[in-house]
Amino acid sequence: MFWVIASSIVALFMATTMIFVRLKASKEPASVKKIILPPIFMSTGALMFIFPVFRVQWSQVIEALCVGVVFSFLLIKTSKFEIKDNAIFLIPSKAFVFILFGLLAVRVGAKTYLGSKISLGETSGMFFLLAFGMIASWRIAMLIKFKKLEKKLYTTTHQRYISD
Repeated sequence: MFWVIASSIVALFMATTMIFVRLKASKEPASVKKIILPPIFMSTGALMFIFPVFRVQWSQVIEALCVGVVFSFLLIKTSKFEIKDNAIFLIPSKAFVFILFGLLAVRVGAKTYLGSKISLGETSGMFFLLAFGMIASWRIAMLIKFKKLEKKLYTTTHQRYISD
């Protein structure tokens, strides 16, 4: 029970930090690098699977990744970009805070339930995969949206340059 509480406190801290990072990011132009680096950095956490205690069955891998993708739909839906001052900015969503804490509550509830059914290591492995599936799919969707807007910005800027 201690580990469930401790990991939930860490998750709460991470969610709060994510809110501040997202608010700060909305004040600066977005870039491909800013979109793709978080899942790349997070992927190093997969090294946990070197240790047998964290390994899960392939069916659990697929299950955790699929749940992560489903969770990402709310984040994808609320992540929007806009062109401002010849740059692309992420529009801060008021719903983001509620979605993030709602997802956290669901994760803590699921972790508490699953923690009583499977080992701590397997639970950790599955929730890493869930989080990675959520962040990776969210960021891929953000990248697609960003690239579409970038193309529009380039076309508009290029047309303006030609007409001048």
